[in-house]
Amino acid sequence: MFVGLWVRNMAVKTVLIVYAHQSAGSFNAAIKDATVDVLKNQGCNVLVSDLYEMNFKATATKDDITGAVKNSEHFCYGEETMLAWQEGRLASDIVEEHKKLKEADIVIFQFPMYWFSVPAIMKGWMDRVLTLGFAYTSEKRYSAGIFREKKAMLSFTTGSHETMFSSNGINGDLNVTLWPVQNGVLNYCGFQVLAPQVFWAPTHLSSEARDSLLKDWRTRLQGLLSEVPLSFPPIDSFDEVKGFQLKPEVHEKQADSPFGLTVGHHLEKPLPPHSQMKAGV
Repeated sequence: MFVGLWVRNMAVKTVLIVYAHQSAGSFNAAIKDATVDVLKNQGCNVLVSDLYEMNFKATATKDDITGAVKNSEHFCYGEETMLAWQEGRLASDIVEEHKKLKEADIVIFQFPMYWFSVPAIMKGWMDRVLTLGFAYTSEKRYSAGIFREKKAMLSFTTGSHETMFSSNGINGDLNVTLWPVQNGVLNYCGFQVLAPQVFWAPTHLSSEARDSLLKDWRTRLQGLLSEVPLSFPPIDSFDEVKGFQLKPEVHEKQADSPFGLTVGHHLEKPLPPHSQMKAGV
């Protein structure tokens, strides 16, 4: 009996939802609540960092360190917070988020898109919680990253319709918009990045249409933990000696493709369609 309980406990997954919306009556709140409900019903341990409710500090400053800093005349946030992390001198709110992040198997960022990116309070979470040393180093990043055994994804609402975020739309290709966060933050820290969940312009929809969006999300959540992540080139595709340039053999493999390798590594070719939106493309 005890062996069976141990096996079941070992299989329990922990999900951290980093949530940023000011209103409990918002559609983002409804999405977050649906996520918590479905995942808990699957037996997951669900943690929620409700950033506005927590009054989470968004600015990266000296106040994130207790005690004296190493160089007060030229304060370098990355170096100083890494030292503080090593010595156990980080601010308590960062330490609490570190605990959640260490426990999590998957991190879901839930937010309304602000200015083609995440809200400032969520960017502050990324700036402060993804501490140098704890979340990444120059040796441990991308496919060799510290969080390579964890998954992460973006789930967000837009103010614009889907057509506006197309390659012909006024806002431009959403794949390009997503690249800085999905590659430059999540993939950089080693996360296996799952395809984003985009809720297109819910404020322009009927309540029935919004309910349909939530139903689709609940369906996806049933298999979320086993989803295949998006593709990014592994770090050994780049030559460190030559300034981390893409290796010639990788170029050669891509030579016959009509598309570039990724949104960022486009090789002066058309961007690979949907590569930041769907796995396996």
